[in-house]
Amino acid sequence: MPNIILSKNTKQIKGTVNLTGSKSECNRALIIEALSDGKVHVDNVSDAADAVLLAGILRKNQESRVKNQEVLAGEAKPLTTHHSPLTTIDIGPAGTAMRFLTAYYAIQDDEVILTGSKRMKERPIGILVDALRQLGAHIDYEENDGYPPIKLKGDFDQLTGKINIKGDISSQYITALLLIAARLPQGLELHIDGELTSRPYVEMTLAMLQTAGIKHVWTDNVIAIANQEFATTSLYIEPDWSAASYWYAIAALADEAELFLTGLTAYSLQGDSAITEIMANFGITSQFKDGGVHLLKEAKPLSRKIFDMKECPDLAQTVIVVCAALGHEATFTGLETLKIKETDRILALQTELAKMGVKLIEKGQVYKLDCSEKFIPESMFINTYHDHRMAMAFAPLALIVPQLEFENGPVVEKSYPAFWTDLEKQGFTVEQKA
Repeated sequence: MPNIILSKNTKQIKGTVNLTGSKSECNRALIIEALSDGKVHVDNVSDAADAVLLAGILRKNQESRVKNQEVLAGEAKPLTTHHSPLTTIDIGPAGTAMRFLTAYYAIQDDEVILTGSKRMKERPIGILVDALRQLGAHIDYEENDGYPPIKLKGDFDQLTGKINIKGDISSQYITALLLIAARLPQGLELHIDGELTSRPYVEMTLAMLQTAGIKHVWTDNVIAIANQEFATTSLYIEPDWSAASYWYAIAALADEAELFLTGLTAYSLQGDSAITEIMANFGITSQFKDGGVHLLKEAKPLSRKIFDMKECPDLAQTVIVVCAALGHEATFTGLETLKIKETDRILALQTELAKMGVKLIEKGQVYKLDCSEKFIPESMFINTYHDHRMAMAFAPLALIVPQLEFENGPVVEKSYPAFWTDLEKQGFTVEQKA
């Protein structure tokens, strides 16, 4: 994979950026569409690699089911007695696809093996598998207990409608269960133990289900969804606020910034829209008009010292890098899930920030930046650790560091394929290096 050399000869930024559809919304919508028996249609499908991959897998599964129905119709046999040949599905590094497809295939008649990249085989899935087994799913581990690859054997027969799950784990486990809830014969009553991490992602899931006709009741720590039918509707995928966050970071590190990000609204299902409030601390104003959001850099002293990223952990790398670049010794909480992402994002941040003399010090569940030895190198080599967000979070440093080199430039395709092209359109110099 080619490396990317990135530079910017001025510290001014002005222009318009058209963002891809939200990967988070799109992945949820694709599962809803697949479960709806053709009633739900997804508009503005994201071109993020993860979403494209998930869409392809679900499309093939649907085509296979239609073919099986046609065959069985000729044989006059019920569909539930038929099993497709065992299929292995490789989802590569797509963590969301792994979690969502685990729940999806748990209630299908197909026998499949879900596997992925080396890193995917190191990312835990045991909590979700345990919950699905309690519900009645037949799932085996193919290699190491608690981790992919897993074998889902079909023949789902619901054993209970009530399960408990920890709230301080990846919200994708909870979302995966909620997405299939309406298809369960007994519905689902999900009891969340302890404080809920990444609550906006769960709220996004429920809001999208509601748009698709699926009602829920959320009382205290219990979310209940009865067995019910999907409505005939379309789900429109908003532009990606996670992608927008990198442009906010660029604006924060620029001397002068005027940017227009198209399609974004003040009322979003995405938790990462919190970037507007976070970046207001860095002098970035957000004005919603003309079918998008206008960003303007204004002089403002930076005083906020504590950032709680519990509800928007995917913004953590972006905000931490901006603070490090500005020499702002902030404290961060809510980073518990970062160690089980595409890479150990805490260790990756510590390693890369050290290249400019900045330390990210961990004390329990609190992380503090120490910028006392910060310096600006003439060039930096950024290891991306096969993590799209490492590349994009560090890219704004091109406004501070004369030259950046990123290992494996195409890693951004996972969520924002046009990232380097969009930077080039806004005056950055982007070169590929073999």
